[in-house]
Amino acid sequence: MTEQDGLSARQRRAAVVTIVIAVGLSALDSSIANTALPTIARDLQSTSAASIWVVNAYQLAVVATLLPLGALGEIVGFRRVYQTGLVVFTVASLMCALSWSLPTLTAARVLQGFGAAGIMSVNTALIRFIYPASQLGRGVGFNALVVACSTALGPSVAALVLLVADWPLLFAINVPAGLVAIVLAARSLPATPLAARRFDWLGAILSATTFASLIFAVGEAAHQATLWQTIVAVAVTLVAGALLVRNQLGQAAPLLPLDLYRRPLFALSSATSACSFVAQGLAFVSLPFLFQTQLGRSAVETGLLLTPWPVATGIMAPIAGPLSDRYPPAILCGVGLAILSFGLVLMATLPDGATHMEIMLRMLVCGTGFGFYQSPNLKALMSSAPPSRSGGASGTVATSRLLGQSVGAALVALCFGIAPLHGPTLALTLAAGFAAAASVVSFTRLMAQ
Repeated sequence: MTEQDGLSARQRRAAVVTIVIAVGLSALDSSIANTALPTIARDLQSTSAASIWVVNAYQLAVVATLLPLGALGEIVGFRRVYQTGLVVFTVASLMCALSWSLPTLTAARVLQGFGAAGIMSVNTALIRFIYPASQLGRGVGFNALVVACSTALGPSVAALVLLVADWPLLFAINVPAGLVAIVLAARSLPATPLAARRFDWLGAILSATTFASLIFAVGEAAHQATLWQTIVAVAVTLVAGALLVRNQLGQAAPLLPLDLYRRPLFALSSATSACSFVAQGLAFVSLPFLFQTQLGRSAVETGLLLTPWPVATGIMAPIAGPLSDRYPPAILCGVGLAILSFGLVLMATLPDGATHMEIMLRMLVCGTGFGFYQSPNLKALMSSAPPSRSGGASGTVATSRLLGQSVGAALVALCFGIAPLHGPTLALTLAAGFAAAASVVSFTRLMAQ
């Protein structure tokens, strides 16, 4: 099978259902855990600060293994890595549901993060082989729709489950869905070409150390840890990162995709992605504070006011995806990010007496811009890499997203430290700046083609 062939229409439908279930579970699980943290902390008799590790452990495990698993997929096949990730995620979900203490839940969440990384690292690469090349934009657009809808539904699903059951059910519901996805994956996912090289274990260890310590350093800074803890984490990141780059230089297909970053279109697309997700991270963390502390809205009202963004993103993603098969992604992304920047400016200048409708309309502008950008940029990233390096490109997609969101969250803490009374407004202004910068970077891709 070649990249241009894709799968037949019938096979494609079954493969897409598998992708929808797996990606939906991994996206839904993250937002569900965030929402349930207070309940988990109370039930396990833990402090709020300690319970944050239920989220942090998962995030660290994911970001540490994305690039190594993407590279492994090129060697052993994307289908095998994806199937293994599904199995690990499903087993770990059961372990989470059966956990009796915070340490056992945290350990299960680490394992669940490894499984989620197996899914996320090769997900976009598999889409490249599921869809014909002429429909790649449509494929990544639909994938973006699933992620947006799952993220949007997370808090609502968690709230509904916690109304009728205890928190373990939040993890237990992954098990039957995961089993269905495992069966479907064995029957429907395409076989992909295998690279004739050995897996770089040293590179994998250095990569995991670099990105895990980077996320840890960002998180420690965001939560105002001691200066000594932050310095140690940053030092580990710099040393491991330097050793990683030295290890990867000269390799034909490095685990850290330095070869892909030598391609201007890939490098600019990756930079566009990172800046856009920093903007998203800044906005998503600061908006609840804006609504509740500055505008006096309740927690329920805040949840409703946050909804238009992911809904608009979900609507626009499958529209922008097919458009990217016909028009340059650089233009579509640039326009979408400019709309996002404008929407964030509108949110930053929101008057104190704003009505629900005024807020929701501004949120719709933000979500529309983000949705119009996301699918074309995914296509640009994947199509700018050769098929044999789809794993490296796919791992980069997920890594850029997680790093961008983590940096955005840390910058919110910085904004609150600089301006305690107007932290959300400052964060949203900074987010608008990152979105505008991403728009400019996107348009520069026209000169790189």
